[in-house]
Amino acid sequence: MVMSPTTAMIVAIAAALLAAAAEWIHRRRVARISHLAFGPLNRPAAWVSAAAPLRIAGIALAVWGLLMLAVLEPKPKTDQTPRETSKHLLIAFDVSPSMLLEDAGPEADKVTRSKWGGELVQGVLDRLDPATTRISMVAVYTDAIPIFRESFDKEVIRNAMDGLPLYAAFKSGPTKLEEGVVEALEVAKPWLKGSATLLVVSDGDATPGGQRPRLPASIADTIVIGVGEPHHPSPVAGHRSKQNTTQLKQLAARLGGTFHQGNTHHLPTELLNALTMIQPQLGDSTGLRELAILSAVLGAALIAGLPPALSAFGVSRSWARSRRNVMARGAA
Repeated sequence: MVMSPTTAMIVAIAAALLAAAAEWIHRRRVARISHLAFGPLNRPAAWVSAAAPLRIAGIALAVWGLLMLAVLEPKPKTDQTPRETSKHLLIAFDVSPSMLLEDAGPEADKVTRSKWGGELVQGVLDRLDPATTRISMVAVYTDAIPIFRESFDKEVIRNAMDGLPLYAAFKSGPTKLEEGVVEALEVAKPWLKGSATLLVVSDGDATPGGQRPRLPASIADTIVIGVGEPHHPSPVAGHRSKQNTTQLKQLAARLGGTFHQGNTHHLPTELLNALTMIQPQLGDSTGLRELAILSAVLGAALIAGLPPALSAFGVSRSWARSRRNVMARGAA
């Protein structure tokens, strides 16, 4: 039986309630002989009143921590990842000449739209588990050309988006972004339903219209990332280019996805955490594991430390001194 974190919490609360009931019974029994234990004034040391709550808390902490460590036990990784558990990232990357304009990035020294777009995608790649996620990249300009198919090597993908002049592999002409995305989606058709995320990176400087994209069942999430200065155009290839935010938003709406204005900002953490392929795995929850270890150690320390502490420091000093004197006279 696999125990969930919620079940572990319920068991810990139940253990605390059981311990509280036991403490109540113990207190009633101790009250009968309290004069023998605490002297004529029937007053233990001031801190003894906290012993019962501390013991209850220790039991709850130990139970929760140990159960969570059992839940969070990492599973051994295998070299072969079953296809039915695979995730996919499909990147449709605009490589038109306008993507080489240096007006992107948050710093004063701007970089090319292509290089900054690669850095934005890098933020997604850094969150992937290379053992379970396959990456495919399609370059889009006047056509669409697959660069990589189902690769596990994030470094190769990173190099391809590092400002390389990939437009040289295409015939010159206007950028056909939507048609390129349609062709890129052909790569995703054989994949399992809901197993892929589509990233479209472009400045939107493209001819409008074209074939309307239709998502295959494999695409679970779509993000369209806009790069390039959206307000002040720059000359390139006989025309002035700027980020066409309107067209990119329309493309995101047609794909049923989200548009992110990425010319100066990385993808927000909330957006990344919502992606299907980046769902956090319980075994990777390092912070929760450390908290469980701390909880188990602290709980065990409280349970083990209270009995000797009560024995040594549970009564008032005056009564302990007089009791020692009586025992010494009796021994003499």
